[in-house]
Parts: sequence; C-alpha cells; structure tokens
Amino acid sequence: MKTMVIVGAGKLLGLSMAKEFGKQGFHIVMIARNEQHLQQLQQILINQKISSSIYSVDICNLDKLANTFKNINKSYGKIDILAFSPNFGHINSTNVLDLKPNDIDSAISGNLKAAIQSVNAVLSKMLSYNSGALLFTTGLSSIYPNSNMSESTLAKSALRNYILMLDKSLIDQNIFVGHISLGIFLKENSHDVSDPDTIAQRWYEKYKNNEHGEELYPLGVTPETIIK
Repeated sequence: MKTMVIVGAGKLLGLSMAKEFGKQGFHIVMIARNEQHLQQLQQILINQKISSSIYSVDICNLDKLANTFKNINKSYGKIDILAFSPNFGHINSTNVLDLKPNDIDSAISGNLKAAIQSVNAVLSKMLSYNSGALLFTTGLSSIYPNSNMSESTLAKSALRNYILMLDKSLIDQNIFVGHISLGIFLKENSHDVSDPDTIAQRWYEKYKNNEHGEELYPLGVTPETIIK
C-alpha cells in the first residue's frame, strides 16, 4: 500500500485530502499539533474504511518534526506523497508598516522551515526509488503580496520560491512537485469550488495527470476576485 503524509492536517482541506487519496488506496499519515483533533479526524477515516495513522507534533519544533518523520519512515518505509498545507501567519496578522523582525518567526517556522524539514525527511528515498510527489497548498498571498497580512505574505512567498526551486530541480528526476494557491475561503459541504472536497479532488486529478508546477485556484483568481 502506498503512503501519503499530510503535514498540518486539519478538519477542512487536510481531512478532504485524506479522504480523497485514502479512497484511492493510500495509507494516510496525518501530522498536526492537537492529538484530540487528530483522533477525531482518524475516526472519520475509520468510518470510511480508510487506513490511517496519526502523529501529534508541533511542526515549528523542527527537531521533534524530524524525529516524527524518522518514526514514520521506520514504520512505513518509503513515503509516496508528502502533502504540506499548514495554516500559519493568518491569525492576528500585522500590517507591514507595523511589522517587527520577531513578528515573522512563527510564520517562517511553520511555513518555510517546516516545509524544508519535511521535504528533507522524504526526498532521499523518493530519489532512490525515482518516484514520489510533493504537494503544497498555500493562500493567494504567496503570489500576491498583502500588506495587511505581512507575516503570511513573507512566509508564503518564501515557501512559494522554495517550491519553484524544487520543481525546477526535480522535474527531470520523476519527482512530482505541485503547488495550488487558493483564492477562496474554504466552506465545508458547500458543494462548489469553495468546498475542501472539491479542492481535494482537483489535487488528485493534478497528481494523477502529472500536472506539475503552480496553479491558481480557481483558475485566474486575483485578490480582487477572491471567493469569500
């Protein structure tokens, strides 16, 4: 059975990704800080007969995150898909004119540093098998700067550049690198483009069809047309 690890698994997109890829035969490994919430997500997967496991860790603690991946690798061997989509930097956002150097620490740790640590934990085996996939989901601020969300904009744009470099470096080595930048507010059970299930379906389609690289979701969305 192939294994997918979801870093920053939550009740919206993380759960939808778990359900979509789980029903396609993947064992789902979910990583997040709150163990109680993880247990609730896992119960939903159990009810849908999806194989899963959970690991509770603060992804900003890079040493603990690295150790978590060691345990996952030991338990499951090769990780076939890494999905990275934690939500850091959106709460109590600071206008750029009020930004202090230390204000960006959490957003940088939870976005860029955690992404690098996660990729480093899985990439060597992917390269040795000449297969694997890295899936990144961000918000629109990764592409369009938002001065009222300065921490998130700085962290997500740095993450975006890391993703672009990964894609350029790995495209000839059969490692899929995909990035979807969301221009919507997630709405559970909306049954439209804002539904996390719809986005998860798009992710599986993108992965299955090897549509590597970056895309805006919905196609062509801008800060002026973001769907709330």
